[in-house]
Amino acid sequence: MRNTAKFLSAAAFALLLAAGLQAAGQTAPQAPPQPTFRTSVDLVTTDVIVRDSKDQFVSDLKPTEFEVFEDGVKQEIVSVVLTHGGRVFNVQSPPPAPAPEGIILPPSRPTNDAAGRVFLIFLDDLHLDFQNTPRVRELIKKMLRNLIHEGDMFGIVSTGTSSISEQLTYDRQVLEGAISRATGGALKPEDIIKGQQTQQGNAELRYRAHVAFSTAYDLMKNLEQVRNRRKAVIYISSGYDFNPFETSRLKYQAEQYQLDSTDPQNDPFIRQQNQGNNFAEADLVRELAELTRAANRANATLYTIDPRGLVAGPDLDQQVETAEWQEHIRETQDSLRVLAEQTGGIAVVNQNDFDKALKRIDAETSDYYVLGYYSTNPDPLKRTRKIEIKTVRSGASVWSRTSYSLRPTPPPAK
Repeated sequence: MRNTAKFLSAAAFALLLAAGLQAAGQTAPQAPPQPTFRTSVDLVTTDVIVRDSKDQFVSDLKPTEFEVFEDGVKQEIVSVVLTHGGRVFNVQSPPPAPAPEGIILPPSRPTNDAAGRVFLIFLDDLHLDFQNTPRVRELIKKMLRNLIHEGDMFGIVSTGTSSISEQLTYDRQVLEGAISRATGGALKPEDIIKGQQTQQGNAELRYRAHVAFSTAYDLMKNLEQVRNRRKAVIYISSGYDFNPFETSRLKYQAEQYQLDSTDPQNDPFIRQQNQGNNFAEADLVRELAELTRAANRANATLYTIDPRGLVAGPDLDQQVETAEWQEHIRETQDSLRVLAEQTGGIAVVNQNDFDKALKRIDAETSDYYVLGYYSTNPDPLKRTRKIEIKTVRSGASVWSRTSYSLRPTPPPAK
């Protein structure tokens, strides 16, 4: 995707350069340049799911039955698109033509493609245990059966040694071919405890988390260019913990440096080595916040899935205290919950019924409205804005994302 972006940027630059050379060859006098002031207003679109008291999708809402508020200010809805049962209906005038795509799209669309769904499978194999590899492969097979249907576009990207990077396609054989390459490569508890420690904890652990988040962030930036489609990211990972097994790591360091103190946490050397661990939680929150902001800006919903399923205690060959293990599992699962809840998705954690979860994701991505409006927020400098969507229909409940962030301001042209 990055190579494609570089290619498009180079092509645009070549066109601009050619135009400049042509203009330079003209001998006619040119009028003095006049100052130009440009303003741009982006169309804000958001997916909305409305269900009645029986949890059934409500498909007959009119535009006047929706209310959209941004930071408490009511907005005028300019477009409403309904997707129901795989068919698309323009309830109100559609939004302007989409910007050029940032992700390679197929040259043509099948005639039966009416759903307009885009699925991106994010395989975070850097945070998937090797022993769970069969479960991961079986999960992807279930996606082919219960989630991804004919006419859906999908792609799959991995973060580690699986080396999977498939652009958006309609060809289901692409996903079938990637299944055999999906392999977990997460660090074992022993590797974390005995690994190189810095003031920010295990160096390899933090590096892997940074690779995973940066890869996901780049994908969200590319998805931001895809408009008027339901974009769902199936985020397969065992979650994140920036300060796991702290007591065991302290004990191991004490043994390595032959400390006489019976309480290594109070030893000055150990305190110096681990003083950065106090900020591990804040660092994790910041990383998660940046990723969820990018997903909301792209109007992409994250559905996080932990292939570990129901988690009991540590394996017999893992020398980890039960209390530490449970704390680690809680932290990793909570990180997946944050990614899903902050983007309007669901977190499939601590459960083995993946079929039920995939069917729910299928339902949420098959029946929905897309509302569009031009923001009239009174504070143009506010980067992150709260969204609240209501319906006047009695007994109906509304699901939608709760916030979005403005795109970074591009540098001024020279």
